[in-house]
Amino acid sequence: MYAILDIETTGGKYNEEGITEIAIYKFDGHKVVDQFISLVNPEREIQPFVVNLTGINSKMLRTAPKFYEVAKRIVEMTEDCIIVAHNSQFDYRILKTEFDRLGFPFKRKTLCTVELSKKLIPGQDSYSLGKLARSLGIPVSDRHRANGDAMATVTLFKMLLSKDSDKVIVKDTIQLEAKKEIASNLKNIIKELPHSTGVYYIHNADGDIIYIGKSNNIKNRISQHFTSNSSKSKKLQRDAATVTYEHTGSELVALLKESEEIKRIKPIFNRALRRNIFTHALYSFTDENGYINLVIDKADGRKKPITTFANRQSAKSFLFNAVEEFQLCQKLTGLYPTKTSCFNYDIKQCLGACIQEESPEDYNNRVLSLIAKNSYSNESMVIIDRAREIDERSAILIENGVFKGLGYFNLNYQITKREVLQSLITPMENNRDAQHIIKNFLRKNKKTKIIKFEN
Repeated sequence: MYAILDIETTGGKYNEEGITEIAIYKFDGHKVVDQFISLVNPEREIQPFVVNLTGINSKMLRTAPKFYEVAKRIVEMTEDCIIVAHNSQFDYRILKTEFDRLGFPFKRKTLCTVELSKKLIPGQDSYSLGKLARSLGIPVSDRHRANGDAMATVTLFKMLLSKDSDKVIVKDTIQLEAKKEIASNLKNIIKELPHSTGVYYIHNADGDIIYIGKSNNIKNRISQHFTSNSSKSKKLQRDAATVTYEHTGSELVALLKESEEIKRIKPIFNRALRRNIFTHALYSFTDENGYINLVIDKADGRKKPITTFANRQSAKSFLFNAVEEFQLCQKLTGLYPTKTSCFNYDIKQCLGACIQEESPEDYNNRVLSLIAKNSYSNESMVIIDRAREIDERSAILIENGVFKGLGYFNLNYQITKREVLQSLITPMENNRDAQHIIKNFLRKNKKTKIIKFEN
């Protein structure tokens, strides 16, 4: 659990500042579960430059509660939480100073989103909250007011969690929790999970990830793991201490994250890294008469496929539909072995490429249309899909046919430049599995929104 906060102060000499406003959002890693926002009477003068910056003046604070009156609520909001702030060293120092004045020992673990951003989003011109939010498309209202800045920090922290591919933040959080608070009862673990699409991580008591999976219904899938009598499930039931998850909203994002993270983290209960999630592929070659032929064959990493399939049957089904959609020849697609005309020619549904009645140029144009529709070999584009919130979308970036990574953006932020996407996305490996997942998704979801860029 995290307490994401922002504090506005009077300014002045070091350790003599007072709090004028505080906003705290209790965040469970996915959503805000509690909040506290209040002006605070600092019982001291506010520096003029601070009044100009925040708009908070002494008159506004005359009837506001003093710190000792809100101290109990702050303790409750931050108890058993990691404090998260943009420049947490400052906010934490101010809080400790105020509690020291009350004679109360205030001690919390902290995370700084400035330091995390420098590590996980390198290369930014500035890491101030305002400029960073602007470059990442994070909406900020009431800049330099505690509530506006705290809400922007919540959004930034969500982005940093999704970019933390090694799950260092989550693991540290689990290790921080007292062992008694880690659910030992599997039913208690299931109770906290959502009926949503995403990637889930099963951890042992040390916080180590022992299994990674993907599901369109995380709660139901974990329930299956924890009630099944299979050998693997029994081992998971024995070792599971807690389950964390990343709600993606998009099945495509979930599939890509699951594939990537199994390979990188190598959890002990995931099978052989799923190197071959596809078995067959569609290839092309030009015959001696100049016609482009299509052929289904076993997937071969040395050859570049048009698209890939989980099995031969799904490949054949795809090709039968393609023959109909693009009016292709059954013989030249390998679906009707013959030395003469194909069956479709006999029923006047083939234009005669099989017996060289149709010119290679006319026939090949339709084959190339099929290839272009099902391959992004040299294209640069971003695939837009559903995301975690109503006002958010996921973005999968392809550059010159290479999968670069994925991320999320707010709908109010127009994605028009690749430089912006570079900041938003989490870089990911462009391997055969990722290519297969993307091609398979686009083949099955023909209405998916795609924005193309010039190479």
